[in-house]
Amino acid sequence: MFAIARSKTHFISMEKRLEQLPKLSKETLPETRKYFKMLKKRTPKNLDVVMKELHENEFKKTDCLSCGNCCKTTSPIFTTKDIERISKSFRIKTRHFIDTYLILDADSDYVLKTSPCTFLAADNTCNIYDLRPKACREYPHTNRKNFEKISDLTLENVAICPATFNIVEALRAKLK
Repeated sequence: MFAIARSKTHFISMEKRLEQLPKLSKETLPETRKYFKMLKKRTPKNLDVVMKELHENEFKKTDCLSCGNCCKTTSPIFTTKDIERISKSFRIKTRHFIDTYLILDADSDYVLKTSPCTFLAADNTCNIYDLRPKACREYPHTNRKNFEKISDLTLENVAICPATFNIVEALRAKLK
């Protein structure tokens, strides 16, 4: 198994973790893909409980504000409710919000026109945190029920989020 976050005596910097992540996620991709395929075929009854525990343990150690890689590299999907809620707060029409900030992707989902996220501040905080899209609130989705059903999304997130990488590696070690 690989580890990117820690040595026995100290934490390595987030910058170093992000530097290592693409290589490590690529190296582990075939095994992780195979593991997720197995999980779909033979899903352990306690998978959701284990994922919740691994997620909570990892996020006790991971400070998202020191990273922000998800906000810097990808766009969340904006649901109709997200668009309406944010537009209302901005006191603009939903069409204006869409025209200003969003585009339709290949799956016909609304996503941001630009990356990094338009609403990401210099200190990695979110300028619309209380209004942020559902996809942002739930990211990286490692504590969702029926985890085995979102393995394709998790495979993508492993290459973006150091915490997701660590959670998946911990899962592989725990449920062999």
